[in-house]
Amino acid sequence: MSKKNTLPNVDINKAMKTVEGTDVKPPIVSNKREHKLNFKPVDEVEYEVIQFDEPKLIEQIEKEYPEMTNEFKRIMFTQYELFCKKQSNYGPDNIAAGTKLVSDEDVKLSLTGLFFRINDKVQRIKNLIVLGKKDNVGEAVDDTFMDLSVYGIIAQIVKNGKWGK
Repeated sequence: MSKKNTLPNVDINKAMKTVEGTDVKPPIVSNKREHKLNFKPVDEVEYEVIQFDEPKLIEQIEKEYPEMTNEFKRIMFTQYELFCKKQSNYGPDNIAAGTKLVSDEDVKLSLTGLFFRINDKVQRIKNLIVLGKKDNVGEAVDDTFMDLSVYGIIAQIVKNGKWGK
């Protein structure tokens, strides 16, 4: 269920000071964001800057396709926020399926559970978009795409041994 999209109030000068001296660009503020941005300065000791393997390629594509790349970043940021909200509600145990994810069998069980969650979303997309069936749930198709994307990332986190850590 989608919330009404509103433009958050952001002091852009304060936001720019937050990222001064780093290679990080502030997030693009658009009227499509479904959440409020809260820029807060972070101690450099606690702050890790994620760097691209191919920054020149990133710059080229962002210059060539600014709307597309800004929309990709907006969606990615929204998905990360949704992930954090759901983690605050569920914690890591639902994905770990009651295990500590220490053995290969534990990881396989977790990934199997994720497979079923992903399959549920794929089947929903298939029914609504490919087969043109009526939506009787009231969940936006974009929410289904978002869930599918987040589950894919969660599966990689589990596979990489970082889930719940």
